[in-house]
Amino acid sequence: MFNVLVQPYLFFDGCCEEALEFYRSSLDAQVDLLLRYRDSPEPPPVGALPPGFENKIMHATFRIGTTTLMASDSHGENIGFGGFSLALTVLTEVEADRIFAALADGGQVQQPLAKTFWSPRFGILTDRFGISWMINVTADLSQ
Repeated sequence: MFNVLVQPYLFFDGCCEEALEFYRSSLDAQVDLLLRYRDSPEPPPVGALPPGFENKIMHATFRIGTTTLMASDSHGENIGFGGFSLALTVLTEVEADRIFAALADGGQVQQPLAKTFWSPRFGILTDRFGISWMINVTADLSQ
């Protein structure tokens, strides 16, 4: 077996900075690195970026709890988040309620927070940026 680290990389359609601020305010995310296209040591070829895109995010890393995610603005790719959810596990029902409400603001709830056989609170939603989240309460965060 070899050591490997899997980290989600999220591409936003020109709204990465807005998404990072949203996650900072709703999930207490910490932005560790933010690099704009204009800051690249190797500028993209002329015409490679849409006009005004030099101020968009070329690469960012941010942490939610102990998990590091990466993100950037896309420039022309077809963006669509499908086939996965980010699972967020918290220790208390109060924290689950707060986070679920924050992420649902401007988003769409697929399954409201409710008691399940494995958790006192579990719910699924898609936030305003199209990211699917599963919120789960457990007394043991190692699960």
